[in-house]
Amino acid sequence: MDVVIAGAGPTGLMLAAELRLAGIDVVVVDALPARTGESRAGGIHARTMEIFDQRGLMDRLRPLGRPIPAGHFGGLRMEFGDFPTRFPFTLGIVQAVIERELEAHATELGAAVRWSSPVVGIRQDDDGVEVEVGGPDGGVIRCSYLVGCDGGRSTVRKLAGIGFDGTDATMVGMLADVELAEPPAGTVFGQRRGPGDFSVIQFQPGWHRLMVQRYDRVQDRAHEPSFEDFRDSFREVAGTDFGMHSPRWVSQYGDAARQADRYRERRVFLAGDAAHIHFPAGGQGLNLGVQDAVNLGWKLAAVVRGQAPSGLLDSYEAERFPVAARVLQNTRAQTALSRPGAHVNALRDTFTGLLDVDDVRFRIGLMITALDLEYDVKGDHPLTGRRVPDADLTVGGEATRVHRLLTAGRPVLLAFDDGVVPSVDGWVDRVDRVQAQCGPKRWTIPGVGDVPAPAAVLIRPDGYVAWATDGPAAEGLDEAMTTWFGPATVSAAC
Repeated sequence: MDVVIAGAGPTGLMLAAELRLAGIDVVVVDALPARTGESRAGGIHARTMEIFDQRGLMDRLRPLGRPIPAGHFGGLRMEFGDFPTRFPFTLGIVQAVIERELEAHATELGAAVRWSSPVVGIRQDDDGVEVEVGGPDGGVIRCSYLVGCDGGRSTVRKLAGIGFDGTDATMVGMLADVELAEPPAGTVFGQRRGPGDFSVIQFQPGWHRLMVQRYDRVQDRAHEPSFEDFRDSFREVAGTDFGMHSPRWVSQYGDAARQADRYRERRVFLAGDAAHIHFPAGGQGLNLGVQDAVNLGWKLAAVVRGQAPSGLLDSYEAERFPVAARVLQNTRAQTALSRPGAHVNALRDTFTGLLDVDDVRFRIGLMITALDLEYDVKGDHPLTGRRVPDADLTVGGEATRVHRLLTAGRPVLLAFDDGVVPSVDGWVDRVDRVQAQCGPKRWTIPGVGDVPAPAAVLIRPDGYVAWATDGPAAEGLDEAMTTWFGPATVSAAC
């Protein structure tokens, strides 16, 4: 077996699909007996939608969700409608639906998912990992790499001896998916009252998600709240329970923020909540995990296939660790901005005025949606290290767009108009070479502004730019392809 993935949530399933696109043998093991159907996270942001779109998944997911042309920071609304993306909105869609569609996608590509299969032990050597799996069909699976996508209490992280430092919870939040006898007239979000705030959101006809956040209490992980606990706490803050009944799911959360001190221990990797946990402010957690998976997937596949040196895998932590650290920081800030009291009320009033300034709204909104990410990639072009815009193209007389070129999960060298497409000799087995007519002559880079469309651009499988040029010269291209996709093959180079 090439890769074992622990955890069949969105991160593990997306990683499994990415590896299967590259022809890697993969099995996903999960301790649960079956998928729970619990709704969990409630939405996805623009950059995650772009990633799903790159693999053709938005055609599945968009009809199943509800577009909301905004997001929030600490409960303060921000409009997203003018953001430079095909998805200038938050898609309200519950995690259970996303998991269902991702599992279908991964299994269609040939991934196997094994339930009732907890990881109970790991042993590493220079050539691979022995993963001891419990459950009725347990045993030892020998693999080249193991990836822990098994949540905030990750068994893989603990077995690998990776630290998980951060800050403890200072408050408690609870949520319940229920039916309401007396629902409010519309959505209630972050209504501040007394010692906390409450929300009432209808995701689907017939049921609502209710949330209550208390800043006068601290999360007790040893006690799972009952429906009665939730209803009593909600009523204390909201002054009513809206006639809630027939609970489907009750859960709690806190504002503990922790990050693994490293994402790799030899042949064991961490991704998603196994690598970072934080207060669920702004709906960033699921998005962060899916983006971890897509960053790691193509790199792991290239190393397993022997096309790239193992050092490529170091770039996973180098690129993704700072992204998660930023999310931990902004969610801590959002928690502080949500606390009750006259001083925080004054801060919220000030912050609301700041969000009316477009430059401020863009800076914070692009951070929440992850559209502004810039990886440390060598090159002077303003596109280098940033996500490639999904520009309209014409290829071979047919209308298409950039994301459609990435469906197979392969690198793409894209040259525009009548210019010469640079050579990919030595990488022809790994890099797709495409000549296209480009629709827009200027591209918008979030956080930077408009720039002329490049003459040619090298796009990594995760949609980030590895190299770009504004002229006919291809200086630095061979170096970029070697760095990201391995050295040229001898037979093609001779």
